[in-house]
Amino acid sequence: MATKQLQSMPTPARPKSTNGVINVTRASTGDKRIVVIIYGQGQEKIVAVFADVLGKPYRLAPSFQEVGEDDHGTVIGIATNDAKRDIGARNQTLMVAINAHCVNLGMPPDVDLSAASDYEFLYTETPFFRRDLSRFIAFTLGQISHHEALITKPRTYFISTTFPDVRTALSNLDILSVGSDAVEIRVDLLKEPLPDGTYSAVPSMSYVGEQVMLLRQRTELPIIFTTRCTRENGRFPMDNPELYYEYLYRAIQWGCEYIDVEVWLPEDIRRRLFEQRGNSRIISAFHDFSGTFKWPSPQAQSIFDESRKYGDIVKMITIINSMSENYELEYFRSQIKANNPDGPPLSAVNMGQLGQLSRALNTVFSPITHPLLPIVAAPGQMSAAEINGALSTMGQLPKKNIYAIGSFRSTPQATFFEKCFNELGLPHNFQSVDRGVRGSVEAFCLQPNFGGAYINPPLQASQPYIPHLTDAARTIGAVDTIVVRGDGASSGFVGDNATWKGIRATLTRDFAPSAYKDRAAIILSSNGEDAATIIFALRSLNIGKIYTVGFKAHGPLAAGIEPFTSIESVQRVEHPFAIISALPPEKSHLVQPLLRHFSNGKTYQNGYGNGSASPGRDGGKGKVFVDLANGPRKSDPLAVAEQSGWTAYGVADTSAFTTVETLRLLVGQNVPYSFVRLASGRGLY
Repeated sequence: MATKQLQSMPTPARPKSTNGVINVTRASTGDKRIVVIIYGQGQEKIVAVFADVLGKPYRLAPSFQEVGEDDHGTVIGIATNDAKRDIGARNQTLMVAINAHCVNLGMPPDVDLSAASDYEFLYTETPFFRRDLSRFIAFTLGQISHHEALITKPRTYFISTTFPDVRTALSNLDILSVGSDAVEIRVDLLKEPLPDGTYSAVPSMSYVGEQVMLLRQRTELPIIFTTRCTRENGRFPMDNPELYYEYLYRAIQWGCEYIDVEVWLPEDIRRRLFEQRGNSRIISAFHDFSGTFKWPSPQAQSIFDESRKYGDIVKMITIINSMSENYELEYFRSQIKANNPDGPPLSAVNMGQLGQLSRALNTVFSPITHPLLPIVAAPGQMSAAEINGALSTMGQLPKKNIYAIGSFRSTPQATFFEKCFNELGLPHNFQSVDRGVRGSVEAFCLQPNFGGAYINPPLQASQPYIPHLTDAARTIGAVDTIVVRGDGASSGFVGDNATWKGIRATLTRDFAPSAYKDRAAIILSSNGEDAATIIFALRSLNIGKIYTVGFKAHGPLAAGIEPFTSIESVQRVEHPFAIISALPPEKSHLVQPLLRHFSNGKTYQNGYGNGSASPGRDGGKGKVFVDLANGPRKSDPLAVAEQSGWTAYGVADTSAFTTVETLRLLVGQNVPYSFVRLASGRGLY
């Protein structure tokens, strides 16, 4: 197999992120090189979709040689046969090459072209998953990242798909991944069927690529790509270490967020993967099944030191013979943390039933299983519910009362949160209560077992009993989530705002964050308070001018905002990239003239557009419409938006994403958006 030569370009250091968007509340523009899409025969439409997701115009070119500095800000498409001629001679500091291959064509990607490209995007034409493309391009270009947010969480988990074919897991993936922060694909456990009825000893690169594609199409969780060797309880042969490099490097090209690299591999291979990892992160893994490994030994420290050289996370897994070895591991873990304050973080557990205590005490990427999986990936693995139950029994996860306070449809909201708590094995009580007289929220907060609250409508940020505010809550001026930090007498309340994250997650579902940079947006609202979270979400995406209808902005969010005062002022405005309505249901129809005025015209049906209008080679015009109205309305603005060429989202989308963020804040656990939509039904929102 062809492999890509080592590139000299360094992996850039990346700032911290939250909710996948880098720089906490400001999206990064990421890789500024010209994006070149290599497309197959009859597949030039995929270039238009990449351009639309990035919010850029596009053009087709006959070769890499024809791409120059003047093409910055434009997506370039080059046909496969043309790209082969000079891809190796391209200016890699000027352009990033992505081989876009449609698996429906019935043939695998060209091996040499795959190896020579920077990245490879595998997709199905029918059905087409635009959000998969959006996530892929935003991640590979460094505009989103989950890693920095995950390593700051108190606890992180990942679940391993131990199926011989991931298609078997897809129908249950929403439930399987509840509580997980990432999902692992065990490449060594995949079984590729051969025409004679047997299975390939090692699954082919094209088969593995399709498996990764299918998994990514069905989950928003980061993917951990693992080729576990035969000596470490896996099935990948150890006689050819270079084969590991070929598969692991291709996983980087496929945009897998985490790459599991075993520390026994030759240092040259580990170094190359680390230097070429781009925006992926390396889990440097060590497993010992001998039963002779000891945590209080020079060997343990030596393995950590070797692992950290080329790892963003160090993973050490061993078999033990006595319960006391769990305590030896905890001492080792404390020493590593004390002596390595800048990381990398250590994920370490002991296998087998004796080691289950260590699985409960490990806080970094604990591997978990689920009753619906056919086999456990390692001896002694526990589910998220079992780990949470063990923590509760040990007093590490005390029972708390968590509230939804406000004008809720109490029963559906409480039922859904209780369903999540039960699935996760959390001991907490959840209760929906109506907000009563002034000061009633404070009364709940002062209860001895108060564990946090979600508040709707939100509180004003200036509450004396909430001494700490996040930057978002302070700037927006509203608190919709009260989080308890610390334990006992040292505990304190932090006021946060989850709604803006739900809005931003909706806006970036089918578009890369950079698509919004310096573009215009229109917000309709009856008051500035309802619009504040929208303004903050748009600003986090580096939006340009914001125009308003129905309100005037005040305070720290007012800069750069211009109200519409007449029909003429609307007509003078540049075409908005986004229109967001926070009007109440009875007034939501008032947005429809704007949607029609800025219409893209005729929608196109090529299987790639999700009903949105064709972007055209000028990059298109109208893009995103979000309607936050909740309740009966006179007409359907979403239908009008879609007919007019907008990508449209309703309150169910933003509410589901907000619920995901709320659960992360209140209980520190991840519940995927897909599970929220699956479990909530129409009654919740």
